[in-house]
Amino acid sequence: MDNFNDEFHTMTKSADGSYTAYSKEYGEHYHSTKDGALNESLYKHVYPAFKIKQHQESINILDICFGLGFNTLATIYYHRKNSLICKLNIFSPELDIDLVKSLKNFTFPKKFDEFKHIILELAQSGSYKNETLHIELFIGDAREYVKKFKNRFDIVYQDAFSPSTNPSLWTKEYFSDIKKCMKKDGILTTYSMALTTRLALYENGFNIYINSGEDFRDATAASMSELSGFSHVDMKHKILCNPHVKPLMD
Repeated sequence: MDNFNDEFHTMTKSADGSYTAYSKEYGEHYHSTKDGALNESLYKHVYPAFKIKQHQESINILDICFGLGFNTLATIYYHRKNSLICKLNIFSPELDIDLVKSLKNFTFPKKFDEFKHIILELAQSGSYKNETLHIELFIGDAREYVKKFKNRFDIVYQDAFSPSTNPSLWTKEYFSDIKKCMKKDGILTTYSMALTTRLALYENGFNIYINSGEDFRDATAASMSELSGFSHVDMKHKILCNPHVKPLMD
């Protein structure tokens, strides 16, 4: 545990017993300590996305940003636990290479024990591949990275630091690039319930939905197609009630 902690990060126990980390640079935890690090990844990203996509033969996922790797590892865990036969292709930008290298010393949930070799390989080389799984990390600017893809992703985990802390990954222009790299029937998941986030998505043609459940606080799902199994948000009504709210812009 002490090996992970440094001048930039401190490991913190969250409500579900799993550890997250506090970023001294951004002044935020990587996960909600109230929902729990593992629960947040599963309930706000993996479960809602795979409810829609798990029956495909191949699933392309954009994980923004890699961070501690929870969304990627929770996806692999879900895939293994449910004996899915689809191939997973996960692409994830991350600005902090030192963070990625330090993950070999992080205390991950017991559920991830069987994936330690994947964590070690990603920390060392930034990629991992077997018969059903391909993971590729990109060390650098997520804004530039997403412009490399067109009509590629079935799932986008929008999990950057908060709009107030890291606004460049929540702007209308950013989500325009995300839209271009997603398939028309792709799904985007995010913990953010902010109206500015939803407006930035909505003004790019996304339908907005509430991802809700008993074990976590509400989150957001979005797609250019109509989604079933979620509560649709009437954005026209939201805009009428909040006429002065605008999406974040570059």
